[in-house]
Amino acid sequence: MNSRLVVTFTTLIVFLVAALAVPLGLAYAAHRTNRLLLDRRADATRFAELADQAARDDDRTGLIAEINRYADLYGAAVRVRDRDGSLRLSAGRFEADDRDALRLALSGRTTEDLPTITPFGPATVLLAEPAGRDAAISGVVLLQAPADQARRDVTLVWGSLALGALVALVYGMLAARRLAHWILRPVTELDRTTRAIAQGRLDARALPGAGPSELRRLEERFNTMADAVAGAMERQRAFVADASHELRTPLTVLGLRLENLEPHLREEGTAEFEEAMAELDRLALLVEDLLALAKVEAGAGVAAKEADLAARLAAWREVYAAKDVRLLADLPEESLVPEAAARIADIALDNAQKFVPAGGTVTVTLEDGVLRVADDGPGLSEEERAEALGRFWRSGAHANVPGSGLGLAIATELARASGATLRLLPAVPHGLVVELRLPCQP
Repeated sequence: MNSRLVVTFTTLIVFLVAALAVPLGLAYAAHRTNRLLLDRRADATRFAELADQAARDDDRTGLIAEINRYADLYGAAVRVRDRDGSLRLSAGRFEADDRDALRLALSGRTTEDLPTITPFGPATVLLAEPAGRDAAISGVVLLQAPADQARRDVTLVWGSLALGALVALVYGMLAARRLAHWILRPVTELDRTTRAIAQGRLDARALPGAGPSELRRLEERFNTMADAVAGAMERQRAFVADASHELRTPLTVLGLRLENLEPHLREEGTAEFEEAMAELDRLALLVEDLLALAKVEAGAGVAAKEADLAARLAAWREVYAAKDVRLLADLPEESLVPEAAARIADIALDNAQKFVPAGGTVTVTLEDGVLRVADDGPGLSEEERAEALGRFWRSGAHANVPGSGLGLAIATELARASGATLRLLPAVPHGLVVELRLPCQP
């Protein structure tokens, strides 16, 4: 938008400068042409009077001397013709076609206008002046004068106007850039702020500054809206965290009391008791995951320290061996990763050991800052992969598998908080790949 505004302002400035410079240039060219016409017509009138006097006195000596001296001094050419058009006298090199000018002068009229003088021409101008008075025209004086000086004057003025227009255009463009920057500064600030909020920095706010008053008010209202949204989200997190924390103790007490009731149960109630305990365990797991998710969203669940990924995998090998699932690892010698990445790997490994059947394989690789946990289990469809990162999502085919549906949601928040990117990809020929791209380290 900044570039478009600059182009728009610059176009308007170009039109404005052209609207001023072009008429001024044309006006000066017309003025210089008229001045040349007046100067040379005075000379032509003088020669016409001398030619008429010479015709009456039948003495051309003075006329010849005058036109020769004039031709040598100004580089002009002069012709004197009789009223029948025959050439009487000539001085200088006459190159113009004088037939139209001759007819004009023989009709008793003098040259009233000339072609406009520009830097590109004409090189000479032709004037005609009748000799004699009224109907007693004795002949015609034709004056071909050079226009070099007039062209130089016009060139100088046009060049000055062009230079002035260029300077005005440059300063206008600089002013246009500053004006566009001033107008769009609130928009740029809002763009920066919305990008920061989209990246998870909910405390980012637009900094008030210069700009149109309407856009500054928009900044203020945006900040007010962001404060309200951030406050609502913070209250929601606090509620979830407090509720989860407060539920832990009653659930623990309830579990202990149910266990204390077990010796007093009849045999036919054992199955119901075990189902109740399973639901209680599921509820406790859900509360723990909700609490963990609330901490991660609040920024309290992401530690800045590093973890040894190889050591984490060693703890999982016994779990996988008990389920007859192979756990393979392809890690570099230095397998230190951020704590958030290690926790995401734990979540992916926990999911894999639930869904990969006996005899299956789970492979963990770390290469060029990309952590992958791939399995050869049933996997997920494209639509399921798109929804699996949401909260409380569970596949219809895995309804009986223990879990809260919050594991991948927690992994997503951990990835966002640490600046990483989490994706679910299909494995070949079947299975699921959990890919985590770690942020580049300086």
